[in-house]
Amino acid sequence: MKKAVGLIEVFGMATAYYAADAACKAGDVTIEAFDKNKPSNADDLPVPLLIMIKIRGAVADVEAGVEAAVRAADEIAGVHAKYIIANPSDDMEKFLKISCL
Repeated sequence: MKKAVGLIEVFGMATAYYAADAACKAGDVTIEAFDKNKPSNADDLPVPLLIMIKIRGAVADVEAGVEAAVRAADEIAGVHAKYIIANPSDDMEKFLKISCL
């Protein structure tokens, strides 16, 4: 059975670690990857490095994890984006395995 995936894009590595820790404590989720992204408008952002946290678990656990991660990230540098994919397609699974870090 496929697991849901939660995607949380935050500003900076310290924020990512703090948010990922909160996500794991809020639900039965595992961290699949941290991906880095330096966008073209990096100089205009609060922190010039975006980190995408990918978490996996049951849908309810991923939802709880994402919400906890967002609250935690907002305490430090903030969240750029968040999204939950409840049932990723086989094609999407291929892309989710791609990691920059």
